[in-house]
Amino acid sequence: MSLTTAPVRSTAAPAGSTATASPAAAPSTPLAAEARRHELAAFLRSRRERIAPEQVGLPTTGRRRTPGLRREELAQLAAVGVTWYTWLEQGRDIQVSTQVLDAVARALRLDPAERSHLFALAAAEDPAPVLECPTVTPAVRLVLEQMAPMPAAVINARYDILAHNPSYTHLVGNVDELPFEERNLVWMAFTPSRFRDVLVNHEQEREGMVARFRSGMADHTAEPAWKALLARLRKASPDFEAAWQRHDVQRPGNGLKQFLIPGVGLLHCDYTSFWLGPRPSTRLIAYTPRDEETRARMALMAGGL
Repeated sequence: MSLTTAPVRSTAAPAGSTATASPAAAPSTPLAAEARRHELAAFLRSRRERIAPEQVGLPTTGRRRTPGLRREELAQLAAVGVTWYTWLEQGRDIQVSTQVLDAVARALRLDPAERSHLFALAAAEDPAPVLECPTVTPAVRLVLEQMAPMPAAVINARYDILAHNPSYTHLVGNVDELPFEERNLVWMAFTPSRFRDVLVNHEQEREGMVARFRSGMADHTAEPAWKALLARLRKASPDFEAAWQRHDVQRPGNGLKQFLIPGVGLLHCDYTSFWLGPRPSTRLIAYTPRDEETRARMALMAGGL
């Protein structure tokens, strides 16, 4: 039985100097390397644009055509050349040192998952890797495996999916195939996704998700990752915006959820949160059958994996 977890994971001009374009380390294929560079460029832009100048002690002077920091401001914070950083955001074929990537990651205030994603896209080894999510331990992975055929996953307070067992893919689809920023249950609930398609009464269910997301954000109001997700949700979904404006709050808990799985049928599930830390934050959520018919359908669902 396989188990999926969130991703955990170059020479350039010296920091602060002007670099010249040069061939990158040989990738598996030229097309794959080009696609990865474009994804890296888009990721860097998205992280830069979410940081307000005042968050890093810069004055908010002059008219800004785009939100967040300018490229030259980010380059200054990271102590790298403006030309070099511009090339990096343009997806140019330049070599990238781990030291410079580390400086950029710190300037962008990346969280551990985002930092891992940055180094993976750059095909570079992180000099200071977070080798394990502190809450997704080998013991937690074993519990996820042993939960099969019952769906189970580890999510954080922001509703990012950190790890899951194969049965869970019947509820949300193949998480590994989703773009990095879409591996989030609130995003799935308010945008077209398998999760929204199979979740019965999803309009009502997602009201509670927004209330719990708002409650969780109280401890993370200044964090760029939270602010960026909130901004994307408010822009992408009028329904989310309407729910957000109601200012409802709710603590995570347990309850009943129903899923209508194509080719399997209706699942009546009790969902239970098992907290993985000393306070409500990251949790393992298990979906257990409420009746024998659901139990049989879960076994049928798992048999198709």
